[in-house]
Amino acid sequence: MIQILVSGCNGKMGQEVIETMDQYKNCCLWGGFDKENTGKFPFAVYTSVEELIKNSEKPDVIIDFSIPIATFQMLTYAKEKHIPIVIATTGFSEEEKSKIFDFAKQIPIFQSANMSFDIFLMGKLLQLAAKNLQNTDIEIIESHHNRKIDSPSGTALLLADEMNQVLNVKHTYEFARHQKKEKRSPNEIGFSSIRGGNIVGEHCVQFMGENETLSITHTSYSRKVFAEGALKAASFLVGQPDGFYSMEDILS
Repeated sequence: MIQILVSGCNGKMGQEVIETMDQYKNCCLWGGFDKENTGKFPFAVYTSVEELIKNSEKPDVIIDFSIPIATFQMLTYAKEKHIPIVIATTGFSEEEKSKIFDFAKQIPIFQSANMSFDIFLMGKLLQLAAKNLQNTDIEIIESHHNRKIDSPSGTALLLADEMNQVLNVKHTYEFARHQKKEKRSPNEIGFSSIRGGNIVGEHCVQFMGENETLSITHTSYSRKVFAEGALKAASFLVGQPDGFYSMEDILS
């Protein structure tokens, strides 16, 4: 039985992971971690890394759906106790991403900006499209609920990186076109972010040519798909050697 610590247990995704865990016979909840213990959960909720380190027992793996500052608290704990960690948090800076790779030299880390297999597949489809439609303008439109902090979404950046990989990294990313007074560069990928209501997540990538437009869209109807992906990643990560892992590793 794989014992899991859920970081960000007070959040919607943390709660979704906990609820979905009941469907996995090989997984059980070890405890939760968040900035406060609301007292509404029938399991141990830790509010500091010091509390966790003092505990003589430890989980088999950590699933982190939180914010970057909390993720690095979990990484410190994971390194101290040598615990694998699944990072599903987004909004990291380039410097923070580099630090995560450094941690992966000492513990097993799985990280993905989106835990959906369909998003992984969408990335592969976008690579095919980008490679064959190099004379088009590429725009990414992403929509999320009004509580999402980072913009653009980590998934939007993930999809852009997938395309730029086959475009020899020659495209720049445009996040604030309203600040510019010049025509669109052909070698840019534009981002538009929509925040409102309770939208789980939608990502649309458009390849716009002179006479036609190809659009590829993924829509999430439930947070459950991300919880399932995180639990599958946790099951995969337990027993792996130190290193950095992604969705590609699970599928291969």
